[in-house]
Amino acid sequence: MLKFLYQTKKRFTMIIIPARIGSTRFPNKVLIDIAGVPMVIRTAQAVESIDRVVIATDSQKVMNVASKYGIKAVMTSSQHHSGTDRIFEASQKLNLADDEIIVNVQGDEPFIETEVVQAVFDLTKRQRSDKEIIMSSCYKNIDSQEADDPNIVKVVTTKEDLALYFSRSKIPYSRDLDFHEYKGHIGIYGFTKKSLATFCQLSSAPIEDIEKLEQLRALHHGFKISMTQVQTQSFGIDTPNDLEKALKVFNNQY
Repeated sequence: MLKFLYQTKKRFTMIIIPARIGSTRFPNKVLIDIAGVPMVIRTAQAVESIDRVVIATDSQKVMNVASKYGIKAVMTSSQHHSGTDRIFEASQKLNLADDEIIVNVQGDEPFIETEVVQAVFDLTKRQRSDKEIIMSSCYKNIDSQEADDPNIVKVVTTKEDLALYFSRSKIPYSRDLDFHEYKGHIGIYGFTKKSLATFCQLSSAPIEDIEKLEQLRALHHGFKISMTQVQTQSFGIDTPNDLEKALKVFNNQY
């Protein structure tokens, strides 16, 4: 039985999890075993209590695994350059309305808390009438040592929590070495179907390719990204070292 909540709770959003099988840094990572369950399924299970969840993939293996666990999945093109492009194709195949809110949760976030996803949804809902804001996202406070890790994306924001820039480098640079409160970006994005379409029609940006951060495409073209601070213990699994850490966490929990 597919785990959709059409009958039991009010429909407010669609959570779409992009799951590309051919990751260059960590091939097949979305299917890596996390305490007996593939990582992308762990991620879907972590957020399925919120509302409808769909996995958008380019892999029949992922489709089969999703079916085994009762998670809806949509086959998408293998030619997409970003996860956002992939979820847009999925949103089209699902015939979502232009004003429907779509939350993009990365497939390598098996520890993501429902409160974090809810915070991004709430922010997207509040600001969806602002045409200058193309997407919403979130960050957590991290220390200087964590900010040294290029796998943790940093964000600098305005006083209104609009993103100024995202980087794998340590930003802002502390010339006097007395700054220790950095903002670590959490790769969850909220769109409306309409703003998602707008984003995917934008041409790629040079800074996007340099940093390998697709959200920089929006800033390059003059759009705004609204941010919200969250409290989270979650972390993405980008490397084998992250996987080792994740397995230790699950072994402690179960």
